[in-house]
Amino acid sequence: MSLPDGNIFQNRLLAALSATDFGLIVPYLDTVHLSLRQPLENAHETIDTVYFLESGLGSIVAGKECGSSIEVGLFGRDGMSGTSLVLGDTESPFDCFVQMSGSAARISSDDLQSVMLQSTSFKSLMTRYARALGIQTTCTAWANAEIKVEARLARWILMVDDRTDEDHFRVTHEFLAMMLGVRRAGVTVAIKMLEAQCMIRSEYREIFVLNRHALIALTRGAYGPAEVEYSRLTGITCANRSFRLDPAPPLSIV
Repeated sequence: MSLPDGNIFQNRLLAALSATDFGLIVPYLDTVHLSLRQPLENAHETIDTVYFLESGLGSIVAGKECGSSIEVGLFGRDGMSGTSLVLGDTESPFDCFVQMSGSAARISSDDLQSVMLQSTSFKSLMTRYARALGIQTTCTAWANAEIKVEARLARWILMVDDRTDEDHFRVTHEFLAMMLGVRRAGVTVAIKMLEAQCMIRSEYREIFVLNRHALIALTRGAYGPAEVEYSRLTGITCANRSFRLDPAPPLSIV
């Protein structure tokens, strides 16, 4: 579909482009609806399309070959799929799918690579975002190994809260179990613990965020470092509203 001349995109990477870089990419973009569980990338298959999310959430998942899956990366309008292309590859070892339905600006991989060849500033921003996503993945691996399930759940809720417009979102316990790599019973217990401390309220397939500061404290520094690095690398705040990105203590990752 046709797009307006002005940069009115909600995607933060597209919105941060200079007028020159935006003029280079906009002829190749079209807007599409993203359905729940829609694949954006399939592991070990050539990436032919890249999505800059305008709304909704994308999830990067590893481990399908082993019989179970766990989320290793998460992005919304702060990011994009296809970071392997930015780094010079043609495929990813991970699946990427729509975790929450929304919309995106879509571009073919060939056209994205063409724009990167034409503009060093555009390629630089894409590369710095890919670096930020890699840092998020490292922080997730640390969290999965070092903090309890309820703290991991708190971190995940904060990351989703940063990328959604409301202070509540829909998700099933089964889906959370897959995202966190734990059993459904473990998720149920963790949710009840956060509810008992008035950090969240859980209703049927929906979580309401009540106390971000308490959730941040519970993560013991696992939330915050990746968000700070995203801002440092891209010059863009990760959260929908800047005051939602609360400071967190440094996280030491060896």
